[in-house]
Amino acid sequence: MGTDPAPGKRGAAAGAMGNFQLEDFVAGWIGGAASVIVGHPLDTVKVFGFFKGMSFPLASIAVYNSVVFGVFSNTQRFLSQHRCREPEAGPPRVLSDLLLASVVAGVVSVGLGAPVDLIKIRLQMQTQPFQEANLSLKPRVAALGEQPAYQGPVHCFATIVRTEGLAGLYRGASAMLLRDVPGYCLYFIPYVFLSDWITPEACAGPSPCAVWLAGGMAGAISWGTATPMDVVKSRLQADGVYVNKYRGVLDCISQSYQKEGLKVFFRGITVNAVRGFPMSAAMFLGYELSLQAIRGDHVVTSP
Repeated sequence: MGTDPAPGKRGAAAGAMGNFQLEDFVAGWIGGAASVIVGHPLDTVKVFGFFKGMSFPLASIAVYNSVVFGVFSNTQRFLSQHRCREPEAGPPRVLSDLLLASVVAGVVSVGLGAPVDLIKIRLQMQTQPFQEANLSLKPRVAALGEQPAYQGPVHCFATIVRTEGLAGLYRGASAMLLRDVPGYCLYFIPYVFLSDWITPEACAGPSPCAVWLAGGMAGAISWGTATPMDVVKSRLQADGVYVNKYRGVLDCISQSYQKEGLKVFFRGITVNAVRGFPMSAAMFLGYELSLQAIRGDHVVTSP
């Protein structure tokens, strides 16, 4: 495979290196759909309500992963081509290409993913009774009594915009940025190097088994280390339906620490890591195999 995730011996992939590649977005959508199908039950265990809202994540998160993988792949390819035009450039700069492409993908992911994540969590949390609701009910919730605040994704979106404005769709976005930028660095970079390490030198590219294993390990690493900020993000996004407790990221961290101690930020770390393995394994395998099929390659490629 080589350290560079887009080396020259990749058949049809190599011929398309000079152009913006839409195939990366299509393959990312397919991989995203596979990851949702595999990981949704574990995801809803983490955020309340087994199998709640399956259709919404399947449609939205697949698009989200399409954009993330498409942006990462095309950014990394652009950086790699630019580096190769410089005669003095050496292999050590490959890591910087991966790092910068991961950062760009992380930033873009927040712009698209924050509203999606917010709606998903708001819908899922309705399956859990909130004992604190009587302490600080908003008028609209008190009037509805036991009725759910949202009737579906569209109603949830419209309600948030009506009651909180467009900015309300990005509640928790700063925490998500702090989660996703390092999270994607610890997602794509381990995948590239692990798949390279697993693949024998004589092979033109990683096998499906290598992709599955490297993708799963990268997902476990990424989600495990992202758990503290994921806790903060989820609390900020859940805030505002039944109670209003937090004024921002620092206030959420402070209140959570004072009431529950340091361990609160590692709550769910095991589920995150366990869930991250099959989801990411399915994501990368779906991406690689579909990209191979679209381009007519005979070996697995990489983002």
